[in-house]
Amino acid sequence: MRTKHAIFMMLAAAVAAPALAQYVGPGAQPAVTSLKAVLDRPVDDQRVVLRGTLVKQVSSDKYIFSDGAQEIRVEIDRDVFPARHIGPTTRVEIVGEVEKDFMTSPEIDVDTLRVID
Repeated sequence: MRTKHAIFMMLAAAVAAPALAQYVGPGAQPAVTSLKAVLDRPVDDQRVVLRGTLVKQVSSDKYIFSDGAQEIRVEIDRDVFPARHIGPTTRVEIVGEVEKDFMTSPEIDVDTLRVID
């Protein structure tokens, strides 16, 4: 019985832990929350938190994300998707990093995706 209780407590602690916690002290860079800012001045590895919709799937793990005004390609691994259907009108929040390679358009490597109700 004790083992079951210990496992339950560990699982509860893991679920309650903040997702993607990061340093917030001196020198920390805040996450960008504007798609316009990302597109105007893409910075490789810049943290982003964006809200909008996935308007189109372009390959197995690449999608077009739109904030309603602008669009950017995003990479979302299968294990990041929540266990529900997401369509082109489903509002989502994505958290990830800008991927900017020389001579290519920026894209977002998505770490978490959350449906906004």
